[in-house]
Amino acid sequence: MIFTKYSNTLRWVIVTASFIIVSLILWKTYEFFQHFKEEERTKMENWSFAQTEFINSDDDATNLDLTLKILSSNKTTPMLVINEDGSLGSFNNLDETKIQDSLYVQKLIAKFAEENRPIPVKLGNTIASTIYYGNSPLLNKLKYYPLALLLIVFLFGAVIFFFYRSNKNATQNKLWSGMAKETAHQIGTPLSSLIGWTEILKSENVNPSYIAEIEKDIDRLQTITERFSKIGSIPTLELADIKKETLESFDYLKARASKLIDFEIIMPKGSILVNLNTQLYSWTIENLVKNAIDAMKGRGKLIIEIDQIDSIVKVNVTDTGKGIAKKDFNKIFEPGYTTKKRGWGLGLSLTKRIIEDFHDGKIKVLRSEKDKGTTIQITLKRA
Repeated sequence: MIFTKYSNTLRWVIVTASFIIVSLILWKTYEFFQHFKEEERTKMENWSFAQTEFINSDDDATNLDLTLKILSSNKTTPMLVINEDGSLGSFNNLDETKIQDSLYVQKLIAKFAEENRPIPVKLGNTIASTIYYGNSPLLNKLKYYPLALLLIVFLFGAVIFFFYRSNKNATQNKLWSGMAKETAHQIGTPLSSLIGWTEILKSENVNPSYIAEIEKDIDRLQTITERFSKIGSIPTLELADIKKETLESFDYLKARASKLIDFEIIMPKGSILVNLNTQLYSWTIENLVKNAIDAMKGRGKLIIEIDQIDSIVKVNVTDTGKGIAKKDFNKIFEPGYTTKKRGWGLGLSLTKRIIEDFHDGKIKVLRSEKDKGTTIQITLKRA
């Protein structure tokens, strides 16, 4: 209980601490980079001084070991020595074949001058040459270290985020499943009572047509109870004619919908066998039709079209309602998303789960246009 109470605060403490740690690492990396850059400049200034000493030395000088050692110590830093007249004096740690190209040399000079301030080599008060040097390979690698660190932190954060999100979704699924089973249980008791009362009415000389309608609604309640009971578990799929199952849902909804809605169903000849859970599939059709009716505000045309292409069956539900913005094509199937003032945003999310998780199919918004209508398509495999 204590952990649950303070879990949100603890999460923000961890996030803040991680941000501070990463910021300190990046800052220290930057400091190290600048320090290393200063060290390289000191090395190049020493090289410049040795070059000056070497030029000023007498031909018969015998103790130039230190100067020559400094001049030969540069094994990594790329550099150019440009004479006063602009000609190339010498170079180090560069491709000998490319350095013959004067245009390549000019590009290197511009690049090196941008990376590091050139160092003049003086003879007395005159500048004999200028040293242009670039960053060493190690310095260049170190430059990208903060980016690599940020990438690692980003990936680590993404793993944590997706773990947290999947854990949250699993918890939500358990909650919805529990609610569904509890709803089925709660409906069961009054439903049993209604069945008993119906049998009593049959013996009371009540108009049979009234009883027939009551029995239809009782059957519907039993179907709804079965649906909710199956949501929390893996449903059984059986071979069924998708045309027959769709037509039954279509007829039931048409009889109870507004007369201002023009219903139409288009189906090919012959049966189309699909592995279905009939209760859950009829729930899917009902959800799509009810959403279409709401989008049309009780007036318009609704078409259900079944088509088969090779081993694929497609069921299109088309309305003439207000349409869906393209950016919301995927969002409408998310739990909790709704445009209705009193909606819970569960209908289409349950529909998606029924089709994709239980029937291994696909559901999507095929097309939609503002104030002209929407087509939602279900795709299933033939048996």
